Amino acid sequence: MVVVTHSPAISPPTGGLSDRAVRWVEQCLGQGAGVREIRTLPGGAAHVNHALLVESRSGSAHRLVLRRWLPREGLAAAEFSPEREIAALALLAGCELPTPSLVAADPAGAHCGGPALLITWLDGHPPDPAPADLDEYLIQLAAAPLSVHALRGAASMPPYMPANRLDRRLPPAHALRPWLWDRAHEAAARPAPHAPSRFIHRDYEPGNTLWSGGRLTGVVDWSDASCGPVAVDVARMRLGLALRHGVQAADRFLAVFDQVSGGHEHDPYWDLRCLLDLLPEDDGRELPEQKVPLYEEYLAALLATV
Repeated sequence: MVVVTHSPAISPPTGGLSDRAVRWVEQCLGQGAGVREIRTLPGGAAHVNHALLVESRSGSAHRLVLRRWLPREGLAAAEFSPEREIAALALLAGCELPTPSLVAADPAGAHCGGPALLITWLDGHPPDPAPADLDEYLIQLAAAPLSVHALRGAASMPPYMPANRLDRRLPPAHALRPWLWDRAHEAAARPAPHAPSRFIHRDYEPGNTLWSGGRLTGVVDWSDASCGPVAVDVARMRLGLALRHGVQAADRFLAVFDQVSGGHEHDPYWDLRCLLDLLPEDDGRELPEQKVPLYEEYLAALLATV
């Protein structure tokens, strides 16, 4: 019997897994394996994720995650590459940071209705909205990617490319201070500061970390992993922290990262670039109206340093 459950906060664009996909998962675990539980997980812009409990023929239980690339909110699955995440997970196999391991892949979507990866489950839960010890929380977030940035083989990953080419300089639809966005576009139009390329997550933010008992237990969602400046990961985390905990938390993270990394000269160019990657809003996305003041508070603080 397969038990299918759904997180009450999630409304996936597709239903549960097809029988064909379930059979493929079972075949990946060997003859006699059976899927005992399926639970829908939060996904990214074009991901549908399911947590699976699979029992092998010998009775061993395996907790896995099936990640599928499916269209959502006007985004095409073709914009995402399972091969990219496969390459990232292969490099991460030698990393100290807990990350998922690849179990099997269906890159063409022949079995799962779309390109799919079957990966190991990591224990933990998303970070608390209000961490009990914010300083300790920031220290762990700052230290976690150091072993990732030190990995060899970064050049085998696609190079970092900003999502916003800056050819259309539009503020958000709900901008309260559109002149801030104009200034941001002007400041980000200069050549990027020179920085060595390293293996980077590219979307390193609190929502892609897992925690248990106040300890960071893993980093997930490596579909955007790239070869690029470490400052991209720093800037992305700063943006996430500013939205969740305020500008002071973002600045504190930068100071902590400088300490734990042995020295990091951060140029606010990367923070502006990261923020402008959310624009323009012409592909079905739109910044949540209630969050626009938070974005603009952070943007104003960044521009004060340029």
